[in-house]
Order: sequence, then C-alpha cells, then structure tokens
Amino acid sequence: MTGTEKPRIELYVRSLLPDGAHGRQEAVIERLKRLDAEDKTESFSVIVWGKQIARESAGARTEEGEYILNRVAEFKQWALSNNVSLESFYQKQSVGNETTDESYDAIVLPVMGLAEYQDGELRHVAPCSSGDTVFTIPDRLDRFERGEPAAVEADSNVSILSD
Repeated sequence: MTGTEKPRIELYVRSLLPDGAHGRQEAVIERLKRLDAEDKTESFSVIVWGKQIARESAGARTEEGEYILNRVAEFKQWALSNNVSLESFYQKQSVGNETTDESYDAIVLPVMGLAEYQDGELRHVAPCSSGDTVFTIPDRLDRFERGEPAAVEADSNVSILSD
C-alpha cells in the first residue's frame, strides 16, 4: 500500500435493515475486526445512520445529521475527482409529510458504506460504480487484504450524485 500511514476505515451501517442485510453487515464488521487485530489498519469505526436524510438544512438540525450530510458531500467530491458514480447507492427521493402536506428532498442512504482514509485523505468510497463495473465493500476489502491500493479504474461515461 502507498502512503506512510495505515488506513483508517469508517463503515456506515443502516440501523433498520431490509431482510438479509444484517448478516452482510456482520460479515464486513468481522473482516474489519480481523484486519484491525492484524494491525493492518490505523483504526476502524462503525457509524450508524438511518435510511435517509433530508438534503436541505433540515437534515442537519442535529450534530449527527450535519455529520452525515458532510460525509455524503465529501463522498460526492471524491466520486467527482475519481470519475466514478455514487448515484445508484445514494438515491434522491421526495418525501411527503402527511401532517403538513409538504414534501422535502432526501438522500436514501445505502445499507452499508465504506470510507477509507490514508494520510488524512479520503482514498476510497464503496460502493461506487464506473460504467457497468460496481466496486463493492467486499471487493475493496479483498483488494485491501492483498495490499492493493484504493484506486478505482474509472470509465469516462459516469454520472455522480447531483444536487
């Protein structure tokens, strides 16, 4: 691996899960625990997020909401810089409020998201895609275990999560 530091890994997990997702989350957490025990990471943390977050300032009414929106913005910037897409994993949705008959825009968060930082910089976000190629969390962990860098091979015809 490149860089002078071991990577710091952040795993984002959804709190309320669709069927079958809990086992996949546990498997990834166990792999991260093993990598940490083998001293291959600086650290790893598991951050719980919900199913969705409001895209406007309403989503940032709490410290946790602001943190998630900032991370998603950072992920979007990374995707733009690496010419990959997050669009199918961070979907936009209009959410109606039955009490007020108003709606707001929200970002539907993936069941799991992984951010890898090295030397203080975001080096990889999973899942992401480039053309027809999807870079999953298990794929990245496989590459990490083989000592391969966090780079993605980008296709020039991709879109990012837009505002």
